[in-house]
Amino acid sequence: MTPYQPPIQPRPATEPVSAGVIDDNADFGEYLAYRARWPQLQRRELAIDARVRLEVRDGQGRPVPDATVSVFAAGRAQPLWARTDAGGRAWLMPQADMAGDLFEVQVSKAGASTRVLWQRGQKDGLQARLDGRPGSASGPARLDLAFLVDATGSMGDEIDKLKRSMKAIVDQIAQLPSRPDLCLALVAYRDRGDAFFIRGADFSNDLAGFQSALAQLQADAGGDNPEAMKEALHTAVHRLSWRGEGTARLVVLVADAPPHLDYGAPQYDDDLRGALARGIKVFSVGASGLDPQGEYILRQAAQFTGGRFVFLTYAEAARPSSGPGRETVHDVRNYSVETLDKLVVRLVSEELAQWPGKP
Repeated sequence: MTPYQPPIQPRPATEPVSAGVIDDNADFGEYLAYRARWPQLQRRELAIDARVRLEVRDGQGRPVPDATVSVFAAGRAQPLWARTDAGGRAWLMPQADMAGDLFEVQVSKAGASTRVLWQRGQKDGLQARLDGRPGSASGPARLDLAFLVDATGSMGDEIDKLKRSMKAIVDQIAQLPSRPDLCLALVAYRDRGDAFFIRGADFSNDLAGFQSALAQLQADAGGDNPEAMKEALHTAVHRLSWRGEGTARLVVLVADAPPHLDYGAPQYDDDLRGALARGIKVFSVGASGLDPQGEYILRQAAQFTGGRFVFLTYAEAARPSSGPGRETVHDVRNYSVETLDKLVVRLVSEELAQWPGKP
């Protein structure tokens, strides 16, 4: 006789989504150790060994956000480009083709400019000062927030919960005490041969319109594990109408699979350099089923652009149907856990809280 097994009870439809977060730039030594543990994974290489944090302040000692930064190496005409974040900081990581040990770092904003020299391996922090008051600001901070979402069939078990979390994220950000000048965009992707490849809604301050586009998002198709993530990233970085100077620019990338690396250009490492040049931070969200290759690439995207790696957690790490909890299958250490919406809103709030106040 087959022993009695009680039926599996479905999880409540309104159950919260729990998630953990790590900052691979804050715990850089652990990130390097993590990379060393996975040398066999297929990926595009991003050189990070010469990482340095640049801090830019104005004549009054205030952070200078959204300043243009260029890093020149001797004998190389094309520089590395970056923009400072809301706290006046930028992570600079000269790439493998930037030979030599001495770099010139040029910083400019609002007619002010300066340059500093940096020697590879000399120190991991660099300061620059812009004369005048380019760090001053008035009015609410401008925030461009783009959601980049895998909409293939493998996301079907969680897409409705993730959509509710994203809706809550947008509602809570719009109601922040700082009342940011908020524009939203949505880029959904599947794969070649599906009903759509890339589908998006460009930036708009129409909150209701964004929520309507989000509500219509359905998970379907796909097939093989890799999806069109890198083509969607290219769309988000280069084809959305990001606003100009004085804007915080964030991407929330939600995925449960790595990109196709066999499709040719565009390549995600090039577009991460493009994101750094435009001051776009990527907050990567790993959904259930994300394999080690996908985790590695999502963490590359977050670390290189100064964002965070976020990952869904469960009561039992390998069983998403077990409901929300603190456990994960990902190769992470020392992470905090909260609901996904509160976590992302907190990260956005911390970003906006650094924005210079009125003069």
